[in-house]
Parts: sequence; C-alpha cells; structure tokens
Amino acid sequence: MSNYDFDLFVIGAGSGGVRAARMSAGLGARVAIAEDRYFGGTCVNVGCVPKKLFVYASEFSGDFNDAAGFGWKAKEEQREFEWSVLKQNKDTEIERLNGIYDSLLGNAGCEIFNGRATIADAHTININGKQVTAEKILVTVGGWPFVPKFEGSEHVITSNETFHLDYLPKKVIVVGGGYIAVEFAGIYNGLGSDTTLIYRGDTLLKRFDHDVSAVITSELEKKGINLQLETNIKKVEKKADGTLIASLTNGESLEADTILYATGRKPLFEGLGLDKVNVELLDNGKIKVNKQFQTTEPSVYALGDIIDTEELTPVALEEGMAFAYTQYGGENRVMDYDHLATAVFCQPNIATVGLTEKEAREQYKDVVIYKSTFSPMRNRLSGNSEKTFMKLIVDKASDKVLGIHMVGGDSGEIIQGLAVALKAGATKAVFDATIGVHPTAAEEFVTMRTPAG
Repeated sequence: MSNYDFDLFVIGAGSGGVRAARMSAGLGARVAIAEDRYFGGTCVNVGCVPKKLFVYASEFSGDFNDAAGFGWKAKEEQREFEWSVLKQNKDTEIERLNGIYDSLLGNAGCEIFNGRATIADAHTININGKQVTAEKILVTVGGWPFVPKFEGSEHVITSNETFHLDYLPKKVIVVGGGYIAVEFAGIYNGLGSDTTLIYRGDTLLKRFDHDVSAVITSELEKKGINLQLETNIKKVEKKADGTLIASLTNGESLEADTILYATGRKPLFEGLGLDKVNVELLDNGKIKVNKQFQTTEPSVYALGDIIDTEELTPVALEEGMAFAYTQYGGENRVMDYDHLATAVFCQPNIATVGLTEKEAREQYKDVVIYKSTFSPMRNRLSGNSEKTFMKLIVDKASDKVLGIHMVGGDSGEIIQGLAVALKAGATKAVFDATIGVHPTAAEEFVTMRTPAG
C-alpha cells in the first residue's frame, strides 16, 4: 500500500470520471472522487438525457398532425402544451439519475467529496479547505459552453440554461451550425416557438457527409425553421420589456424572447491548477495524453471531453473503463476510435458511422456510392412530406462498407446494429445477402443494389 491517502483521486464526476472511479475501486484501488456541481456531468444534467427528453416532447406536435391520416381526431385548438410540466418531470428524472450515480460510487467504495478540487502539485489536491494526496490524479472535468464576446453577449443563454427557463419562448434564435444548435432548433420549433437558426458558415453539420447536410437543411426549412446561413449576430440589445433585438451582419434585425448560443464548448480548466503541474496542452486547448491517458506529468491522467477525442458520452465511458483496467486490472487496454457511431436528435434524426464520402474518396482509390430517398410507410397515410435518406459508401476493391449514413425516423436506433456490422468488417455482399425485416425503413440498407451516379 502506498503512502498516499488514495491510490486514485478523480476530479469530476461526469460519465468518464464515474466509470473510471467505480471500476478502479472495484479492482481494489483506494479511490476518491470530487464534484462541485452535479453527479453525471454534462450528459445527465444539461446534455444528452434532458435534451432527448425535450426531443421526445417536441416530436408529439408532428405526431398529432400525422394521426389525422390514421383516423384519429386531434384538433389543434384542443391541444395544450405546458412547459412547466415538462420541466418538472425532467427535473425529477435527473434527480433520480443523480442519486443512482451517487449510489454507484458509494457502493463501489469510493470516497465522495462534494466541492471544487484543485491540483496543488503532482500528488496533492486541495478540496474543501484541506489537502489530500494521491498516487495518481485523473482529471475528467468536461467542457463548458463557449459564447464569443460581442456587444450584448451577456443577454444570451447556452444549452446549460435552456433546460431551466421559466417559460417556453414565443420567439427564439439559435446560433450555431453543429449538432447541438440543430437539435435545439428542432426542439423549440416542435414545441411551438417561432424559431430562427443562424450560422456563420454556408453548411450545417459540416463535419457530416455532404448529402446528410443537404438533406437535413431541406427538412428543417420544410418544418418552418427560419434558416439564416452565412450571417452572424454582431450586437444584441435588450428592451425594457425584456425583448431582445439581434442585429445581424447581413444588415437585418431580428426580435426574440431568447437567444441560445450553441457555438462550441471548451474544457473547464479555470482554477483547476493545471499550472501547478507539467501538463501540456494541444493547440486546440485540450490536454495532451498518450494511449494510457497519461499527461506529460506522469502522475496526472485525463480523459473525456478534455482530451483530443470525440466528445461523446459512450467514448468517455469506454475511456474510463480502459483507464481502470490498464491501471489496476493488469491489462493494457488501448481505445479503438474507429467506426464510432453517432446520432443527431433533430427532426428527422440523423445517424452515421464510418467515413463520409469525402473522407472515403481521399483514402481509397475507387469507391462506390449507394443512395436511397423515399417516403417512409407511416407518411403515406399521414401526408407528412418528410423523407428518409440512406447512403452506403463501399470500397470497390475489397467490397468493404466504409460508411453508413441515414436521415429519418429511428435512425439512431437503426445505426447501432449497423455499427456492429461495420466494426466486424462487413462487405456489401454481406449486406446484399442479409434478408430484410419487412415492412421497415431499415430493410432499405440491405436492398440497395444500384450505385448512385
């Protein structure tokens, strides 16, 4: 047993930190974990979980409209949405999850510190007015929404605050072109807010396949979201009645009750004490680590959103597991970041795994593209104009499927099984030989036979 108070001290009880802490404790390490906000981190409290609950809520408006074609009477004037009910039920669910995370850590034998932990030196942590020591320090503090400074920027909110608004805005402006911005534009629009989405670039979701970006842009416009691309907010003024006036770089002015900035996140390093240790940062502001998540300070480790990997909860969870088994389980687990599946819970949903067409053409000599656009069966009776789009990208030489992309209902659920196939190295011939489940949208992935273009 070491002379330190703990074998491992984890700073931050988000998804990755909790997983690393409780798995390390389960493997025999003496573990402490500190959190100054809420157990579960961004995902559970102001990210994936509450966002998905809000997405569900926003989809009901479309479901009511679709129901008429199936014989259900759901008159618009009889519908009433209560923001306060959604907000309260969401809070109750989050509190339940907070308790589960607390119990998981306690049952694993971790000592829990409620407070802001700061690094004093390579083996010392300041917490709640006292110092404790640890052989290893693991930093998993996660990120924080970033808002650029401009005149009136103090009047805007971020995704952190949007879950706690006292009322549903009648008019809302969402700023950003990434998945968080696109998701919240869909949420507010679905709940009945007059919604504008502003992005300084010319393409939404520019990191996604170009066909996916084009399809979702069209679908968002069809749903009544006012898209303002290649423009930005230069100034926000707050009137006496609380109304916000956004002056745009294209010369227009827009009025809103709420302006939500979803323009990226930055690691939450302020006051952490990284300057007290030899931890090197990358040019993008994230912590430099090796394959074992060790920083340039040998006793300090980091994982999750603060290192240069995908900012996804399942990635942080797996990193936490790999860390624990490598440090205390006698294994050398190295993360495999290939074929990461991801979903965007806008309306319609987006799901993707593997390479985009652009990436595939850069890496392979000859690729074959398969595409399908169709009206899902549900929409034939409802009259809903929403389309489903699917795309397969195949290496011609080996016949291996390189990328799978979908825009449409339940795409996040469908992509999970396809991610397994891609991870296993499935070829297009394997897809073709697989019998589809009928009638489903998913069967289209195994019936596409004709290359596109």
